[in-house]
Amino acid sequence: MTTLSLPDARALVAAALTTCGYSATDVETIADHLLDCELRGLSFGGLARALSIAERRRATETPPQPIRIVAQTPVSATVDGGDQVGYLVGMHALELAVAKAHAQGVAVVGARNTWYTGMFSYYLEKAAAAGLAGMIAGSGPAVVAPHGGTEGRFGTNPIAFGFPATPAPVIWDIGTSTVMYGEAKLKARLGEKLASGHAYDAAGAPTLDPAAALEGAFGVWGGHKGSGLALVVQLLGMMSGAAADPSGVSDCGFFIVLFDPGVLTDAGDYRRRVAAFAESVRATRPVEGGSPVRVPFDRSVNCRDETLRRGTIDVPEAVVTALRREAAGV
Repeated sequence: MTTLSLPDARALVAAALTTCGYSATDVETIADHLLDCELRGLSFGGLARALSIAERRRATETPPQPIRIVAQTPVSATVDGGDQVGYLVGMHALELAVAKAHAQGVAVVGARNTWYTGMFSYYLEKAAAAGLAGMIAGSGPAVVAPHGGTEGRFGTNPIAFGFPATPAPVIWDIGTSTVMYGEAKLKARLGEKLASGHAYDAAGAPTLDPAAALEGAFGVWGGHKGSGLALVVQLLGMMSGAAADPSGVSDCGFFIVLFDPGVLTDAGDYRRRVAAFAESVRATRPVEGGSPVRVPFDRSVNCRDETLRRGTIDVPEAVVTALRREAAGV
């Protein structure tokens, strides 16, 4: 591992992204998301993802186009991402949804023609800070097998819900696969193995090799129940106009619904009741010998606070070396 100060980590990501063609404004948006993942201990979505972005950009002959709204009403919008990276498209969709939800009480925004949208909790934390509750679902390339199968039919299909509260929102953010795409990519870079029962190779045989899994399929989380949830998330993402089975890393669907609690109840009172209910969950008597009960997003908040206090992150040496090569244009 290589220990980097937070400013050095941000500078390294910024240099690599700048070298592969992103503007200063875009670099700031992408780097903020990647560094937030590192702060929260989600390294597969952190600095290593900058390498995947650079590789995807180099492998694409057609340059990305401007993000544009192709249809909208006072409460909705459909966004064509122009094959831009999802960190940019997701923020564009979020800003549209926040503005419409504040104006109309509810907003539905779908985005397509994008890739690598990152952690949905990142967007919902910003929505909650704006006083809004919401849900995000995302579809993608067929890399996850449905329950009972060994061929990819779903994306890793994350789904997340967020609710405003003080001092921190309540956010539940999960992928519907046994392993996330970014995790498999990082393990492949580092020569590490997947856990048993998480993936299949192209012939349908169980595999621990992340490279073979990337050519085959990941397992679905939660058996038949998780498989059903993954299917539903795929259909929600497709509502943006995204393909059911896009080729390669492309045309992910991003579906966001935000609503203002104030259209149904007193918004301030709701925020307080969410916080009080979360505290009651934390106060649940744990099982004998168990850890204190947590609320979703507690781990992320605590880890981020600790990392900010420490001021450094540990990054695999191979990732740091590769990023330095990217930054140098080698």
